[in-house]
Amino acid sequence: MAVTNILIYIVVILVTFILYAIKKNFEYWKDRGIPYEEPHVYYGNAKGFRTTRHMNFIIRDFYNKFKNSSTPFSGFFLLSKPVAVVTDLDLIKNIMIKDFNNFNDRYMFFNEKQDPLTAHLFNLDGEKWKPLRQKMTPTFTSGKMKYMFPTIKGVSDELSTAFDKCLTQDDNVEIVDLLARFTTDVIGTCAFGVDCNSLRDPNAEFRAYGRTIFTNLRHTFRPIRMFIMTFPRMARKLGMRIIPDKTHDFFINVVKETVEYREKNNVQRNDFLNILMEMRKNNENGMGQMTIEEIASQTFLFFIAGFDTSSTTMSFALYELAHNQEIQEKLRKEINETLEKNNGEMTYEATNEIPYLDQVISETLRKYSVLSVLTRMTQENYVVPNTKHVIEKGVMVMIPVDAIHHDEEIYPEPYKFDPDRFTDDEIKSRHPMTWLPFGDGPRNCIGLRFGKMQAKIGLIALLSKFKFSVCSKTEEPVTLDPKPFILSPLNGVHLKVEKVQC
Repeated sequence: MAVTNILIYIVVILVTFILYAIKKNFEYWKDRGIPYEEPHVYYGNAKGFRTTRHMNFIIRDFYNKFKNSSTPFSGFFLLSKPVAVVTDLDLIKNIMIKDFNNFNDRYMFFNEKQDPLTAHLFNLDGEKWKPLRQKMTPTFTSGKMKYMFPTIKGVSDELSTAFDKCLTQDDNVEIVDLLARFTTDVIGTCAFGVDCNSLRDPNAEFRAYGRTIFTNLRHTFRPIRMFIMTFPRMARKLGMRIIPDKTHDFFINVVKETVEYREKNNVQRNDFLNILMEMRKNNENGMGQMTIEEIASQTFLFFIAGFDTSSTTMSFALYELAHNQEIQEKLRKEINETLEKNNGEMTYEATNEIPYLDQVISETLRKYSVLSVLTRMTQENYVVPNTKHVIEKGVMVMIPVDAIHHDEEIYPEPYKFDPDRFTDDEIKSRHPMTWLPFGDGPRNCIGLRFGKMQAKIGLIALLSKFKFSVCSKTEEPVTLDPKPFILSPLNGVHLKVEKVQC
C-alpha cells in the first residue's frame, strides 16, 4: 500500500511538473512583451494544420490579426515551439539579406546518415549549405538554361499531343495531372538523364512516385510528423527518418545506375547530374568527394522542387485565365506575335520577349504562393533594429509570404487576378519584400530560372494552340489539399479545352 501511494505521489508530481512546464512555455511571448494568441495545449496556434486547413490560411489569419501591432513581429506557437512571425517588411529584408549571416538556417529536418535523401540544399544548415550552394550555382546560369531549352521544348510538343488526345475523348480536361506529367518528363531528362515517358504512359514509374512524394511519408501517425517538423534537430539525434524505404531505394538506384553507366562509357551531358558528377571528382571548398547518396539527395531536390511547383503554378495560371478571357486573349495575342517574329518557332530568346507572360506568372505566384511561409532560425540573439525587442538564439522565424501577398494594403483587391500589378512601374512602387515566391537574398530559390522557363514553355505551347474556359466540373474556388507543404489543388483543376481556330 505504501508503495502504491509513493507511485501515486510520483505520478502527481510528474504531471504537475509537466503542466507547469507547458504553462510556463506558453508564456514565452507574454514574458517578452510580444503580442501573441493564446495557444491550444497541443496544437499551439496551428490547429487544423495538415488535417483540415492548409498552413497558408492559418498564417494569413494570424498575420491579419497582428500586422498592425506595435511590434515588428508577433508570437506564434507551432505545437509548443515559439515562432516569431515577422510582419514588418524592413525586418524581413534584414533577415533575408542584410543580416542573413544570423539567419542562414531554414530550421528543416535532414538526416545525412539514416535518411540521406533529406540532406539536400534546401534543408541543410548554414555550414554545410554554403559550400554546396557555391558549387551548385553554375547549374542554373542563363547559359545552362539555354542549353536545356531544346529538351524542354521537345517535351512541350509531347504535352500538346497529350492534350490533343484528351480532346478526342472529352473537352472537359483535368489539367493538373497532365501538367505534372509534363514537368516530370522535363525533370527526369534534365536532372536524371532518364526518359520518363509519363506523358505517354500515366502510370510511368517516375510519375507514380511524383504523385505520392509529398503525402506518402514514413510516419502515418500525425504527432510523430509534427514532432519531426517542430524539433528537427532532436529528431535527427534520435535517428528518425521521413522518406519511405521504397522511395529512397528507387531514387538512390536510379542515380547509382546512371552514374555508373556514364563513368563506364565516358558519357558527358550538360545536365544537372553531370555537374554533380564533376563535383564528386574533386575536393573544392573542403567538402570532400561527393558520395552517391549526396548526389542522389541533390537530384532528389531538383525533382521534388521542379515538377510539382511548376505544374501547380501552370495549373493555377490556366485556372485564372479560364475565368478571365480578356487576359487570356491578350496573352495569346502576345505569344502568337512573338512566335510569328521567330518564323513560328519557340526559341529561348523568344520566351524572354513576352513581358505579359512574365506578368501573368508573377500574379499567379502572388495569388497562389507555392510556399506559403519561409522559415529561418537565429544563430545568435538578434536585437531588432530601432526596438528593444530581441529574437533569441535558436528561435524559429517565419516569413508569412502568402499573407503578405494577400494584404489589401499592399495589393488592393488581393483576390482579384490582375497581371497589371506587375508592370515595371507597379513593381518599383512597392517594397521589395512584398513579392517573395522564390524567397530573396543568398538563400533564395536556386532553381527559379529553371522553374520559370519550364512554366513559360508549357504555357506558350498550350495557349498558342488551345483555349481554356470554365466547365461544369470547375471548382470555384479551388479546394486546397491541407497535407502538402506546397500549395496543391485537392481535387485537381477541371477546365473546358478547345482548339484555337487559326
